[in-house]
Amino acid sequence: MTPKSRVIRLEKNGPDGLGLAPLALEEGDFQSPLPVQHYHEYFADEDLGISVGIWDTTTMQEVFGPYSTDEFIVVLDGAFQMVDGDGRSTSGGAGESVCFRAGAPMSWKQDGYLKKFYFTWENQAALEAPLDSAARATRVLDSNITLERMETTAPFVIAGTPPEQRNHTLFTNDAENFFVGTWETGPMLSEMRPFPSYEFVRLLEGEITITEENGTEQSFGPGDCFFVPKGTVCSWSITGRVRKHYAILDI
Repeated sequence: MTPKSRVIRLEKNGPDGLGLAPLALEEGDFQSPLPVQHYHEYFADEDLGISVGIWDTTTMQEVFGPYSTDEFIVVLDGAFQMVDGDGRSTSGGAGESVCFRAGAPMSWKQDGYLKKFYFTWENQAALEAPLDSAARATRVLDSNITLERMETTAPFVIAGTPPEQRNHTLFTNDAENFFVGTWETGPMLSEMRPFPSYEFVRLLEGEITITEENGTEQSFGPGDCFFVPKGTVCSWSITGRVRKHYAILDI
């Protein structure tokens, strides 16, 4: 039997042979007529409030209220607007990485079909004390943003010469445990260690090969998205320049 990988590769149409399942919807969750939605959940921890998966929908607008999670998404198809109580909106579309702050008063709105990868965390503290404003609660990542040199290679312990690494953290949630940003590194090989957090990766440039303790190996290239659960014992091998968008949950 082939050892099962803990590192999860996300596929645009869901796992082979499974696809996406229909979602049961409630009229009270929408300002619009009920849309048609499907999803596949790749990873979930109900106790921690974590979910990672793929979701699609037809035209719709959700009810206005505090956004229910801290969330990072990669928009695969379509476009959306996140509208606040004053009618201002922030938009995102296919090819973009976007994050949302839990507890912000806003409503998801879109015309036409949309599909996304998502990584959500139920930030209960933010829902119990919702924000008064949705300002900067929706952030679209700039893949070409200037990065600052890092003084550490954390979370990796490097085998051999440490690479030069750069980073820009665009978003930190109110609990200071959900981080979204852009990271870049030169060639590196990390030691086989337990991964210290939950991380969603969208690879923008370069190639990453991840080898797990049980010997399974996966390689990822530009455009690939994957998720590493906390505690996964693994080593990362990078032979050239790599740039990625990331969402990290440190709990």
